[in-house]
Amino acid sequence: MAAAEDVKVRLRRTAAALEAGGVPYAVIGGNAVAEWVGSVDQAAVRTTRDVDILLRRSDFEAAKVAMTAAGFIYRHAASIDMFLDGKGAKARDAVHVLYATEKVRPDALAASPDVSDSEPSPGGFQVIGLHELVTMKLTSYRDKDRTHLRDMISVGLIDETWPAKFPPALGARLQAVLDNPDG
Repeated sequence: MAAAEDVKVRLRRTAAALEAGGVPYAVIGGNAVAEWVGSVDQAAVRTTRDVDILLRRSDFEAAKVAMTAAGFIYRHAASIDMFLDGKGAKARDAVHVLYATEKVRPDALAASPDVSDSEPSPGGFQVIGLHELVTMKLTSYRDKDRTHLRDMISVGLIDETWPAKFPPALGARLQAVLDNPDG
């Protein structure tokens, strides 16, 4: 439980640092899923071990200044920009950065959304919109992404009408998850 609380604290510190620095951002990944799922059913929320944020590449230098001022340490490793939460922190516990309107991998089916596709959350930070979050999960489509999709389906955020909202390749992925809710 302490680890889950550490992630929440890191998320709040990240949001506060970026907001204080005037850096537009959106929370993505497991914390965004938790925020959306929790808006329907707090008991269905899963914990996550890191913080993922979406930034515009043009705002990255300002983000580095803001995050460093808040005690984070910038690191680039394995093609990922991240902020470690102090000395001795591990990359798996870091704040990981994805870039708005860019593909995470060259072969990705869709680019990341823009930070403007976000909204204030009850948790006190900017969270990526639901459609954009689902698009990101369908684009990554790893096991944990499919689990996150199933969580959103289980609380009624996504239903059988959703595959039609996406390009065919992403819609087919969502339909496969809807057709096999147990994984």
